Amino acid sequence: MRGTIMDYPLTLPTILEHAGRLHGAQEIVSRRPDKSLHRYTYKEFYHRAKQLSEALLKAGLQPGDRVGTLCWNHFAHLEAYFGVPCAGGVLHTLNLRLHQDELAYIAGHAGDRFLIVDDDLLHILDGFKDKVNFERIFVVRYNGDVVPAGMEDYEDLLTTATGNFEYPEIDEYTACGMCYTSGTTGKPKGVAYSHRGVVLHTLAVAAPDAFGLSMRDCILPIVPMFHANAWGMPTTSTMAGSKIVFTGPHTDHESVLELLEGEQVTMTSGVPTVWLPVVDSLKREPSRWKLNPKLKFMIGGSAAPEAMIRDLDAIGHQVIHAWGMTEMTPVGTTGIPKPSFDNMTEDEQFATLAKQGIPLPFVDIRVISDDGLAPWDGETMGELQVRGPWIADAYYNPEEPIYSWTDDGWFRTGDVVTVDSEGYVKITDRTKDLIKSGGEWISSVDVENALMGHPHIKEAAVIAMPHERWVERPLACVVAEDGAKLTADDIRDFLSTKFAKWWLPDAVEFINEIPRTSTGKFQKRELRERFKNYRVV
Repeated sequence: MRGTIMDYPLTLPTILEHAGRLHGAQEIVSRRPDKSLHRYTYKEFYHRAKQLSEALLKAGLQPGDRVGTLCWNHFAHLEAYFGVPCAGGVLHTLNLRLHQDELAYIAGHAGDRFLIVDDDLLHILDGFKDKVNFERIFVVRYNGDVVPAGMEDYEDLLTTATGNFEYPEIDEYTACGMCYTSGTTGKPKGVAYSHRGVVLHTLAVAAPDAFGLSMRDCILPIVPMFHANAWGMPTTSTMAGSKIVFTGPHTDHESVLELLEGEQVTMTSGVPTVWLPVVDSLKREPSRWKLNPKLKFMIGGSAAPEAMIRDLDAIGHQVIHAWGMTEMTPVGTTGIPKPSFDNMTEDEQFATLAKQGIPLPFVDIRVISDDGLAPWDGETMGELQVRGPWIADAYYNPEEPIYSWTDDGWFRTGDVVTVDSEGYVKITDRTKDLIKSGGEWISSVDVENALMGHPHIKEAAVIAMPHERWVERPLACVVAEDGAKLTADDIRDFLSTKFAKWWLPDAVEFINEIPRTSTGKFQKRELRERFKNYRVV
């Protein structure tokens, strides 16, 4: 027997219409490069997002066409989050922190037809635009700069809309957005998010035992909108009708605290490295900042130190620890305390809050150890595997064999975890040899391969070392050719033409040989033990 329920599509136009019709008076605030504030309402956002949809269709956008963005967090980027997919296009957010060669590859591989770019990011675009066949480039005059020849003003694009836009018919299983992985093993890989997956992810993230967003909240997402859907905050805040505050390019702790105080923010999101100087400032000057007592800190991207969670708790602010991946749209777990939390000792409570949390509804998890399916005992380690309605089942047009999915359809995260009897996931290690600095991945293998391309380097290994601010930073262990006189600066200068600045090793140690396993592979575990007391500052 079939149910008697309508077949109603789960698509982004449903969220945009809900927000425009019911939350029109709510405010969206964006900080400009000159630190002035741009303010407008959901009603204005709703009309401008639909203008963008109509204008893109008039410009020739076809179903499935990719529209790239190279933008900060601000109102126009939010318009693109909805305007592009509501026209039947696919929003492709480009990570402005990547090296120009990576940006060229990603935009080319995705087949971006149009590009929306901030005027104060044109210098980044200049480094790779000649390698990509953008048909049209629309410039957001966020800083008020003149639009270069050959490009078009974003505002002029919007004026081509007549206001008679009607949404095209959109299949909920079609792509609405794209994001690429960091390329830590091989080339970056594209993940195409479906309308259905994003809508379901939005509903789950907004739930009370996840992020718990409502129309009474004021949200400040510091996590970039070009990174993994900004953890779903743009769509979730819009659906909930929350006031949204965007930082623009200003994510230093003073600027963040000014906005947190000035707009009386109730929820903010970012990686631990963003919060370290914020917490230090709050501890150092406890009476200076008058933050909303309801303010919650959502922390993900890398593990939040227990000390940070304790510090924020002592100031009166709750931490929501979360975990996810680009392939998961991206949120998979959140650290909301279960009722059993109340019966724990204080130390047990903080230890639990430092875990990555429990799976969201519809996210199914399992842990596979060397002995097979691992029990949820909080001790047995194994690889975390996941499946669910917003988890990728493939990469977009991969150029190499992919082994990220099991034969029975689970996604292999590459994270080594334990899961306790309450379902709390704790990441203990990584199967991939990666460095996570400031919430962003660095491939040690890529840096090693580049180093060993140096004419005076015999071999090199790169390992992660603890860092007070960035959590982890790369240490390069280098074996130089006999008689070669190399310095750490020589090494970084050589790498600077190949990688973004934040990928470069903070320190270099020159050693006689790199230990190997019995099969000839670098024995990095031994290097980590040798340099276990090393601190990159």
